[in-house]
Amino acid sequence: MTPADRDRFEKCLALAAQGATAGERAAARAAAERIARGAGITLAEAAEALRRDGQASADRAPRPPPPRRPYPWAQPRAPVTPITVEELLRQKAETEAWRKRSAAAADRRRKRERADENAYVAEQRARQAQRDRDWARARADPPGAPGDET
Repeated sequence: MTPADRDRFEKCLALAAQGATAGERAAARAAAERIARGAGITLAEAAEALRRDGQASADRAPRPPPPRRPYPWAQPRAPVTPITVEELLRQKAETEAWRKRSAAAADRRRKRERADENAYVAEQRARQAQRDRDWARARADPPGAPGDET
């Protein structure tokens, strides 16, 4: 009997013993007989052979599955080390120093921008003042005014 036939035979015997209805049990018993006949033995001989194989396999101690072999590139994980208070304080000091450096750089950048802006504003004011003086001079002494003809 092949392992597949043995497996089917075992399932049919279990169903013949524990089937829900009488018809189910009878059909399972008939199927078990057909499997045994196909192997060239009787139902009783097949059941006895199944019991012997079951006892022999039960007598043998079950072996644990072989250990999984890791992939060649797999590295064992490093144990987790808890963060100490000193490490937390060091990290906090680093963060504070970074914030101070960042704030100082931003201040320098703003001062440069403010200086450029102030220079531009001063130039615009000077131009506007010159335009205002020119306008006031033109207003005080119009080109076509009487008394200008000498």
